[in-house]
Amino acid sequence: MNKNLINMLVRNKRLRPKKADKKQIKSLIEAASDNVEVVRKILLNEKSATVIFRELYESIRQLGEANWLIEGYEPLDHDITLEILKDIKIKNNVKLNFLGRFKKIRHDANYRGYKVPMAQTEEIIDFWDAVGKEIIENLMKEVVS
Repeated sequence: MNKNLINMLVRNKRLRPKKADKKQIKSLIEAASDNVEVVRKILLNEKSATVIFRELYESIRQLGEANWLIEGYEPLDHDITLEILKDIKIKNNVKLNFLGRFKKIRHDANYRGYKVPMAQTEEIIDFWDAVGKEIIENLMKEVVS
């Protein structure tokens, strides 16, 4: 991410510098992975769709937070957490364009009582299947190095 943008985010109190804590970063990555593993065991139906969507979204958010921590910053608001993932180098980076839409759906589900349809939950499942593992692998390389 552009250094000028990062400086602006710090000035606007959306990020704060934080020493990279590899143990915390690894814990976030593992929590995201474990969460997805458990949630994927839930049968997708109209009643479970919202829960599955929110939990998959939370796992993606955790990966964004881990990525910020790797860069030496702590996100101070939810909006900025996903932004850094848009810069991650993955084969199918077009999929990262869905992050903003997922954020809106999750916000509506959490704060407006929106019931996430199965089709939208299938979209976030497809997203995870397409790029989740690769994002985790990239982040873990940063933690190990």
